[in-house]
Amino acid sequence: MDTTELELARNRAKVFKAMAHPSRMHIIGLLRDGPRNVGELTATIGSDISTVSKHLGILKKSGIVSAEQRGKSVYYELYCSCIPEFVRCVDEVIAHNICPVRPARRN
Repeated sequence: MDTTELELARNRAKVFKAMAHPSRMHIIGLLRDGPRNVGELTATIGSDISTVSKHLGILKKSGIVSAEQRGKSVYYELYCSCIPEFVRCVDEVIAHNICPVRPARRN
């Protein structure tokens, strides 16, 4: 693996690591429907505002979400519209692992 491929693999791992928490996956799912502020996310997730802010900071630092100041509130949204499709693909992998297709029995 050359240095360019290695660097790309490291950067991909950083993004996957940022997503690798149930609360952050929940946030990603909520942002699929459009931008939300910390208060809206906190009310839905059920965590305190500092915890949700910390998760949003991790998602923002990794480039998964972007933030926009609107008046006194900051609204977060998914940076790429393809992220929900990626999550759907992961869901397919999970479904396959739970109910894998077994080959037909030979008689």
